This record gives sequence, structure tokens and C-alpha cells, in this order.
Amino acid sequence: MDTLSTGDTLAPVFTEIETILGKDTYDMWLRPASFGFEGQTLTIQLPNQFWQKTIQSRYEHIIKDAFLKHTGLEITVSYIIKEIKDPVQTVLQSTPIPSPVQTAAPVIQKSPFPARLNDSYRFDNFIESPSNRFAYKAAQAVVNKLGNRENNPLVIYSTPGLGKTHLLHAIGNQILQQNPAARVLYMSGEEFVSEYIEALQNKSSESFRKKYRSLDCLLMDDIQFVAGKAASEGEFFYTFNALFESGRQIVLSSDRTPHELGLEERLSSRLLSGIITEIKKPNLETRIAILRQKRDSINFDIGDDVISFIAEGIQTNVRELEGSLFRLVSYCSTHGVIPTIPVAKELLADILTQEEQRLAVNVNAIKKVVGKHFKIDMDDFTSKRKTQSVAWPRQIAMFLCTELTDLSLPEIGREFNRDHSTVVHARDLVKEKIKSDPFFSAEINQIISDIKAVDKK
Repeated sequence: MDTLSTGDTLAPVFTEIETILGKDTYDMWLRPASFGFEGQTLTIQLPNQFWQKTIQSRYEHIIKDAFLKHTGLEITVSYIIKEIKDPVQTVLQSTPIPSPVQTAAPVIQKSPFPARLNDSYRFDNFIESPSNRFAYKAAQAVVNKLGNRENNPLVIYSTPGLGKTHLLHAIGNQILQQNPAARVLYMSGEEFVSEYIEALQNKSSESFRKKYRSLDCLLMDDIQFVAGKAASEGEFFYTFNALFESGRQIVLSSDRTPHELGLEERLSSRLLSGIITEIKKPNLETRIAILRQKRDSINFDIGDDVISFIAEGIQTNVRELEGSLFRLVSYCSTHGVIPTIPVAKELLADILTQEEQRLAVNVNAIKKVVGKHFKIDMDDFTSKRKTQSVAWPRQIAMFLCTELTDLSLPEIGREFNRDHSTVVHARDLVKEKIKSDPFFSAEINQIISDIKAVDKK
């Protein structure tokens, strides 16, 4: 029987998988699973078929590629569904694959059903700072006054990777710590849509509604995925209403404000009736504190000079910041080298280069290149002219500002003498055309190359 040891042989495999998927996705879908590996078959044990469907359709090819790369084996993946009836007793018998840097298995909270929470996301390991203080305090207030009209719903928004998911899990974990019998569920907006469609297909809408409307606290990540899908949005409204009217707590996260989501008026007004808070980009001191905490939690010797180097080089995304540290730790552990600035610089060159390019680009460079490309004057970008020959280049320039600069939507709007909603409209319009028109996509790529060339001069 050929069984690979999970401690040594498989660690690089799952390091690779986590690097590709990102920590949040890895924690959400793979860490709670149990794995067995024998011969050339990887067995994944999961609590339900929806979980299997998600891993099978989205991540199985990544898992197979990682095994092939690190073991040389073309594996087969087998799934076992084991419904969780008593989460306290459910420590699956096969050995769970640990995080590449965190070997402790998640503690499953005692709850009437799987809450799908990651216990590594807690309030006590969330780095509070001026950029997230209001969101942090609002999240704690939710736990202390669950379902209170003043804090319900709580909507946390930010660009990706700044800690929204951490706070949602922290809320759920704290609720269950105080009341293990509470019915708490964490999920994404995309999952809600998928489950609703599946319920319609299986004619099980009533059980679907019963599941969600009996919750004490619903924690939904990325609510923007529900927007624009009429049937799912309608179902979510009625779910929201049922929970709200019965004094149950609702916590949502989004990549933009409720105003910008394009939701139906009745749902939008519901979201706006509670607490809305933004998480902004962390400053240098906060980024250093985050990296130090991660370093200490994994007990790996990395000097503050290296910590500062990473913190200075990655300024916009906490998830990427942490991922870079784990990547460095994994590399140094595997190769037996000391983590130094030169090692970090070489290993993280792809991330640091992209970050430097992003920060280097300024609005004037974007306007200059776009203006030249479409033959319009610099003044046209801030003028009130709405002819297509001016409006379309202006929208492209706004889109590029959202992609290539660190400016917020209101700040970008001011650069064009517009408000943030105009920037959102321009961004979404250009994004859609890029997806549907390969020739336009190539044109945008050329413009971006020209912008970076100009900005380096």
C-alpha cells in the first residue's frame, strides 16, 4: 500500500493549492474537508453534495495539477459525503490536511447545523487600525446586541482582501462561543444564488426557505453576486425581511456601497436602514503589525527588516500581504534558507513589481495616453460634453483609474468632475465590453502598456 505522509510529502502540494486559490478560498472549501491518499487516489470527505459540486467543478483540476507537479502522479479524486449530525462529535477519521503554516485543525463549534465558520478568524487576532476601526467596533456591537434594530443589518464594504471575511467569521465564532446552540450560517452571495437555483430545480423551495429563515444570524459574503439576478434577489429580499422582522441578525459584505450595487429599491432601502461601514487600505504601521502577528502565530524567525520590506512593497491588499509572508515561509522552510530581503525580493518579484507599477501610475498619465489614443484634449476629461467621441474615452480613462491607481471612487470622480456613481457606471460598462469584445480587450491592453511606458519616463 502506497500512502504518502501528509506531514512532509504532501505539505508542498497543499502549499501550492493554497497559493493558487488564495487563503480565504482555501480556508472556506478545503480546510474543513478530510483527506486520505492511497496509491494514486485522493479521497475527500465532505458534509454535503453542494460542497462536493463546488470543489469538483472549480478546484479539482488545480488539486490534480498540484499533485502532478509535486509527486509526479496523475491522481484520481474520489468524494465521500458524510452528513454532519453532531458537529461536536464530528472529527472525521481520515487525517485532515493542515495549512502549510498552521497545523492545528479547526475547532468545530457546537451548533444545530454546520455554521461553516473558520475558527482561525476571531476578534482577538484581527488587527484593529484607523482604516478598519469603525467596522471592527460595529462587528463587536452586533454580537453584544444581536438583532438590535440599531445594528441590523450590518453592511461592511471594501475592495477585496482587506478583512471583510475575517470580521464575518469573527462575528459568527463569537456568537457561538457565547451561545453554542445559536443557529449561525456563513455563506457567499454566489452560494445563495446556486442553492436557490438548485432548490427550484429540485422543487425544494420550502425547505430552502425554512433553512434560511430559521437562522439567528445570517453572515453573507459578497452580496454583489446576488444583485442583478431577479429571482434570487427577490428570494433574498423575502429571506432578509423574514429575519429582520423576527429580530434575527443579518451581516453582509460587499465590494461596494449598497448605493452602487444596483439592487431593487425595496432591498436597497433595507440595507441602507442599518449600519454601513467601509474598510480602507491599511497604513504601513498596520501592515507591519499584521505581518508580525502572522509571523508570531506560526513561530517562524523572520526579521523586522524583512517584515518592513514586504509591508512597504504590498500596500493595497491584506490577503496578498499575508499570502506573501506564507509564500516566503514555505520557500525558506523547504529549501533551508534564512529569510532575508534579497530572498524576499527575488521570491516575491512578480507581486512587488505589479504593486510598484500600480502605485506608480497617476491620473494625468492615464488621461494623456487615452487622450492621444482617441484624439481628444485633456480638458475634455473634465468638461460637460457628452458626445460619444468624448464620453467613451472619458469612461475608459475612469475605468483605467480604478484598475491602475489607488484612488477611491469619489477621488477618481473628482479628477473627472463627476461623482462616484458615474465612475462605477463607466467601470462596469468598460469591463463588460472587455469581456465580450476580444479586439477591444487587446486595445485596452495596448493602452495600459503605453500608460506604464509614459509613467516611467
